[in-house]
Amino acid sequence: MDVHPLVTDTATLFRLVDRMRRADFVAVDTEFMRENSYYPELCLVQLGTPSEAAAIDPKAPGLDLGPILELMTDERVLKVLHAGGQDIEIFVHLTGKVPQPLFDTQVAAMALGLGEQASYAALVAHYTGQQVDKGARFTDWARRPLTERQVRYAIGDVTHLAELFPRMLEQLRSRGRGAWLDEEMARLSDPANFVTDPERAWQRLKLPSRKAEVLGRIKALARWREIEAMQRNLPRGRILRDETLADLALSPPARQADLAQVRGLSAGWATNAMGQRLMQVLAEARPLDPAEIPAREPARPGLSGEAALVADMLKLLLKIRAKDARVAPRLLARSDELEALAGGVREGLPMLEGWRREIFGEDALALVEGRIGFAVENGSLCLSRIAPRAPSAG
Repeated sequence: MDVHPLVTDTATLFRLVDRMRRADFVAVDTEFMRENSYYPELCLVQLGTPSEAAAIDPKAPGLDLGPILELMTDERVLKVLHAGGQDIEIFVHLTGKVPQPLFDTQVAAMALGLGEQASYAALVAHYTGQQVDKGARFTDWARRPLTERQVRYAIGDVTHLAELFPRMLEQLRSRGRGAWLDEEMARLSDPANFVTDPERAWQRLKLPSRKAEVLGRIKALARWREIEAMQRNLPRGRILRDETLADLALSPPARQADLAQVRGLSAGWATNAMGQRLMQVLAEARPLDPAEIPAREPARPGLSGEAALVADMLKLLLKIRAKDARVAPRLLARSDELEALAGGVREGLPMLEGWRREIFGEDALALVEGRIGFAVENGSLCLSRIAPRAPSAG
């Protein structure tokens, strides 16, 4: 594989991308910083194919990222990433679109039984026997010039990724599991994962009260904070911490001068424009519409006593079936699904649909309905069919 010097000019980038878009796939990785910003600050883009790899410096003077952005939105080119959620977020912010089509090696690892959150280093070691140098992982990627070690480390991510993908794809095909990834990839590609609606920002918060007046203030403050953070490109917590937001909603100050006494706010809030805007938000906040108030978390149906034991048995069954199928348990079912099934729910559970039903769902139903049970044979735990109970003679 040809590894190119750091790309810092548009002409070289254009030629690189023009070659890469003809490959079967392009491995993609990024380095970014976001400790001091709302949006990730893109510091490096790495691209790789089976024949070449390069790192591109988006901070290079005069560099036009257009060729990369066109590549990301070109639906004829498969983009391969590992745990690519944050990388995707960057390109959604820059293009307004989720890169398509996608293949995430961490998701694929679940279908191959390599763990629920297999690390990149673990996959490289598993497939190539090589150890990934992570020494440059936590360096300051925004500082220039980049060191040779930083660039070498960064390019290594896509050179290994270009090796992993064909091997993982072949295993998926040989085991007939290519279709298993469709739902997970569709979930990963949902634009809603990467676009924050300020109107819904309050729903991420831990609610200190269920009173409509308090919730109305929380919604208004969360919306205001989100917009301020976006416009100023600052982390939410730099505008207003969650704990402070909750305190303001519970006990709103009567005057702007009172903001100086609020825990988590500096004295400057009592006189500055930010404090003035905050007070206006509080003044205009209205009680939350009853239809918007979240329902209380219901006690999960039947999850006391006997049904709790059934949920535990379902978890044991999940481990057995996942081991048999050589797949990560979380790809088959999640804990809340198991508890719902134990509580009597039979509709709307992904584990009772499609390939999941075939691998796990049918047995899960049989277990809760008393048609199968656990047994020990030759020292090993297994499943046993239970004969229907004979009708009572009396």
